[in-house]
Amino acid sequence: MSKTIILTGASRGIGLAIAHHLLTGSHNLVLISRSEAPLRKLEEQYPKQVAVLSADLSDFSIGEQAVRIAEQRFSAVDGLIVNHGVLDPVKRVKDSHVGEWKSAFDVNFFSAIALVQAALPALRKSKGCILLTSSGAATGAYPTWGAYGAAKAALNHFAMTLGVEEQEVVSMSVRPGVVDTEMQREIREKHQNAMDAKDAAKFAELKSSGGLLKPEQPGHVMAKLVLEPPRELSGKFLTWNAEELAAFQDGA
Repeated sequence: MSKTIILTGASRGIGLAIAHHLLTGSHNLVLISRSEAPLRKLEEQYPKQVAVLSADLSDFSIGEQAVRIAEQRFSAVDGLIVNHGVLDPVKRVKDSHVGEWKSAFDVNFFSAIALVQAALPALRKSKGCILLTSSGAATGAYPTWGAYGAAKAALNHFAMTLGVEEQEVVSMSVRPGVVDTEMQREIREKHQNAMDAKDAAKFAELKSSGGLLKPEQPGHVMAKLVLEPPRELSGKFLTWNAEELAAFQDGA
């Protein structure tokens, strides 16, 4: 049976991998991203399964718009994957302004609250799933990544809160690992001088040595997970290849 999923950050990387996997499985998607062209390409490929919403998620009304589109077009919302995020500001605390942190939290955290609040009534009806894309930076600090890591840590706690408050919905935060994405390119090419030299060297070496994950690796796990989430994992923060998610690994 086809399900309807709202997916943010859908234009590239992990989000695009999730989208392809769900669409090839005949599921319906409301795709949200600032970059419209890749979403329109998916819409052309899957015209009956895709609705596009090109938007900046710092606009907290986008969640209501997405839910309205999903219900009008596909009559339900079965899942929400909050997969967007920005790394900026890449600065030490002493060099950054509180306004930069607030802007980062608007995109990386507060937009997730707005999306979830908008989707919860429909997700309660469908007994659906909320997946929040987290990061290893939520539990381990990198110099200059304070705003990003703090927002991801807040997302993890948000998933825990939803896990105890919303018993009809399965909510989880997932660490996708270090993936070959646009954010990784920006780390190597845009932010390398702002970061500590050892951290910049680590990410450069991961790319040169082939140590980065392909987006499809965590993406396919998350795509499967949003469709059939284990209720006992609600509220958890798990890495994409954790033992608890073995049933969702490719080839399992």
